[in-house]
Amino acid sequence: MMTKKTIHTLDTPTLLLDLTILEKNLDEISLITKENKINWRPHIKTHKSIEIAKMQLERGACGITVAKLEEAEVMALGGINDILIAYPLSSPPKLERLKALTAKAKITIAIDSLAQAEKVNEAFSGASLLPVWIKVNSGLNRCGVEVDEVVELAIQISMLPYLQLTGIFTHAGHSYAAKSLEEIKEIAYREAKSVVESANACELVGIKIPHRSIGSTPTFKYGAAITGITEIRPGNAAFYDMCQVGLGVAEASQCALTVLASVVSVKKDRVIFDTGSKALSLDQGAHGNKSVVGYGSVVGHSEMTIARLSEEHGVALLHSDTTLTLTDKVQIIPNHACVVANLFDEYTILRNGIVIDNWPVDARGKMK
Repeated sequence: MMTKKTIHTLDTPTLLLDLTILEKNLDEISLITKENKINWRPHIKTHKSIEIAKMQLERGACGITVAKLEEAEVMALGGINDILIAYPLSSPPKLERLKALTAKAKITIAIDSLAQAEKVNEAFSGASLLPVWIKVNSGLNRCGVEVDEVVELAIQISMLPYLQLTGIFTHAGHSYAAKSLEEIKEIAYREAKSVVESANACELVGIKIPHRSIGSTPTFKYGAAITGITEIRPGNAAFYDMCQVGLGVAEASQCALTVLASVVSVKKDRVIFDTGSKALSLDQGAHGNKSVVGYGSVVGHSEMTIARLSEEHGVALLHSDTTLTLTDKVQIIPNHACVVANLFDEYTILRNGIVIDNWPVDARGKMK
């Protein structure tokens, strides 16, 4: 009889993924989209996994979203055939790769300027029509055109022979800096409004916009219910993390991803783990999030805060006595799951505390 493998038998640091929690998170997103009769196009930059992307598609996702062309190439190779690249591609080498990729999957890309649109159109001269979506700035002030600029850009794109404008989208990443759920709800409303108003304005001049898409894990539950939205693209909601817990968007019990660490030293006022910045990252929250304390939460050990990270050391300061001793193992919920997943080659998959599989982080390090 084969002995069941538990986390206590694993070496560290190890990236753990609780399959039961992951499935519950994905089922919840799927239910929200069905209740609101909208589509779901999850952002895979959180998990970077073909296996998890397929789990999302099995639960009704219409396709996936990626941040980078190289991520799209990995996912297409894995058999996923409807991909939004939510990034404004324009350099000649990338556009050549993009053309090659469109032979393997349905690819849609983001457009946020006429200059970019013209470069893409020129690159696709003589090729099949490339679907494009205009990215609108809904308050993050990163990429994206302003709402009052959308119609002009849409008209200009409609005159380019090798591009087909089919959608408008945005990402309210500034919701990560919200101070309350009420503020998150208000950001969700403005996020959806920026897309719906832009799409309606385009349709008034005869340009049909069938896809009206919003993202952001903090806002998707609220934005999904707003009339006129056709699609949501949450990424982090597959795993959740301490940033989402700090925002009040999720509970720690919903965090599917943890890092298994070992105690390598115990001192009077601190415990040192073998999980430094190379395992937990130095990220303390995206886009101004100030809700997290320390560099991850040690599950079951509120007596400590991970206050410092060097490359291989995680230093947890003690607020009170601890039961941890040398070689003990703990699970740490990371601050930002997306960054931490990119630090490991594979997930160790758990079900009820038992190791059942290992899955590669297929698109790890795919930045081009």
